[in-house]
Amino acid sequence: MDRWTEIELFVQVAETGSLSRAAELLNLSNASASRHLAALEARLGVRLVERNTRRLYLTDTGQEFFQRSRTILADLRDAESTVNAAALNPTGVLRITASLSFSMHHIAPLLREYTERYPNVTVHVEAANRYLDIIDNNIDVAIRNREMEPDSNITIRRLAGTRRILVAAPAYLSRHGTPRNVEDLHRHKLLIYTHANNPNELRFTRGDEQQTIEVKGLLESNDGQILRAAALDGMGILVQPSYIVYDDVVAGRLVPMLDDWDLPRLTVNLAYPSRKHLSAKVRTFIDFMAAHFEKMDYERKWTGRFTVY
Repeated sequence: MDRWTEIELFVQVAETGSLSRAAELLNLSNASASRHLAALEARLGVRLVERNTRRLYLTDTGQEFFQRSRTILADLRDAESTVNAAALNPTGVLRITASLSFSMHHIAPLLREYTERYPNVTVHVEAANRYLDIIDNNIDVAIRNREMEPDSNITIRRLAGTRRILVAAPAYLSRHGTPRNVEDLHRHKLLIYTHANNPNELRFTRGDEQQTIEVKGLLESNDGQILRAAALDGMGILVQPSYIVYDDVVAGRLVPMLDDWDLPRLTVNLAYPSRKHLSAKVRTFIDFMAAHFEKMDYERKWTGRFTVY
């Protein structure tokens, strides 16, 4: 137990920059905190913290030990939270944000099952085709397509990878023909999602080959569902992640093309505030989504290839 106290104290010292503040947070006396820190340094045989009359700072060894110790403590708290989430009946308002497309296809269909399992949780879904600030908007869980967050207090959990694919309705292809190579796209009508990175540029790869083309859209929108509806109506060729159009392709409503080429892939991630104090409502939803994605085998489905037309 003393070892855990020593490590917990050291992490608090590193995070607060103050031995007295760390002692206060752990309900220790200053003298006891000093003894714990000295015992940790003696046991490791290294100096972790340097002090002078004006400030306290970590040595290089202390900085490395801090990074590892913080991860260990976070994992321990995660394990405790998992047990608590399973043992307690979660309550309160669970605030989720995702794009409209993801909310419609992969959150709304699961809400009945989740709320039946956890009836004391009220779910609020904020559909937004931009990344809301998680902290400022009091968001519990966000579904993102980016792999990193600018705020180090946000934790990322990967759910699945997804390809971006080109699709069109059979009616469009019967009128305008099917592109046989990348250059053919210049003579086709494109439906452009404006929130994509470089929306008017398509970067294709196939093995060692690379081709980049500039495209101009017949229709542009910041919402994938508007573009999907236009594609289903035969207006043009749509470029979207597989998680939006996979069911349409399987059902034959949309036809993939140039599928031997790859566009830059995306990942579907959960983002949520620091792992240290996850509530039961957040933990249960995160685990619920992860289990559903694994059960549905989305990683394989969304990164696989269709028949090339």
